[in-house]
Amino acid sequence: MDKITAPLAQYGAMECDFRAIKPVVPYPYPWSFYSFFNVFPEAVLLDGCEVEPIEVEGEYDLIILGYTVWFLSPSIPITGFLRSPQARRLFNNKPVVTVIACRDMWLTAQEKMKRLLADLGARLQDNVVFTDQGKSLYTFITTPRWMLTGRKDAFWFFPKAGVADEVIDSASRFGNRLCSGLQNDEEQKDAPMLSGLGAVNVNGKLIATERIAHRSFLIWSRLIKKAGPQNSRRRNVIITIYAIFLLTLVLTVVPLNMIIRKLIYPFRKKAMSKTKEYYEQPSGS
Repeated sequence: MDKITAPLAQYGAMECDFRAIKPVVPYPYPWSFYSFFNVFPEAVLLDGCEVEPIEVEGEYDLIILGYTVWFLSPSIPITGFLRSPQARRLFNNKPVVTVIACRDMWLTAQEKMKRLLADLGARLQDNVVFTDQGKSLYTFITTPRWMLTGRKDAFWFFPKAGVADEVIDSASRFGNRLCSGLQNDEEQKDAPMLSGLGAVNVNGKLIATERIAHRSFLIWSRLIKKAGPQNSRRRNVIITIYAIFLLTLVLTVVPLNMIIRKLIYPFRKKAMSKTKEYYEQPSGS
């Protein structure tokens, strides 16, 4: 976010406000195993938490909203903010640029974000996506290690967790384009400002996997939530069962599904290309 907004902040004729969305009750970091999975149902079902009000200075021409993905959904603090009366006043009739950072699956989260923004009367102008470096199988290890221990350094043959430094450094190109676009009032038009900059790159081989995972998440999130409130013994018992199920799924069904999808890809190339194009909107690859 700093790299993207730097050109805007440095332009003399433009005023930028930077606001962090903070939950009233902070979440732990690093997470413990059970604190991490205890927020799973609330994240999937879009039960946002209470957040601190932000200071707003007048009307904005453009809102750049950065968020991370929790369990294939926008993070709970982001959901809580977007469902607040303040967000309704702030986002109504405003163009929004979403900026996503996640492991590698963000399609479902952005579909939910689209609905949240639509409920506010906001218009999604552009979307920019940053995913963790390394192959998907590597990030199954590096990302949980980062979340549960706070360590994101490279180890053995695994790369450093998170978005690559060089990718972050190159993000200023989006800010430069937004800066020139705002000078020409392009935010008032119903068209993206970040086309042709590689803002979004959908991995077509993960689309079906993410859809299957989200359907599973919906079932398990409702089951875990019914078991009891957060951190209750009954909920933790179901979470333990779910964690074993999830690990089994990751080690067996997910790799098998990826192999099958790779084999049938040549026969569904046209349909897959159309699906990729949909998810890459509005900014495109």
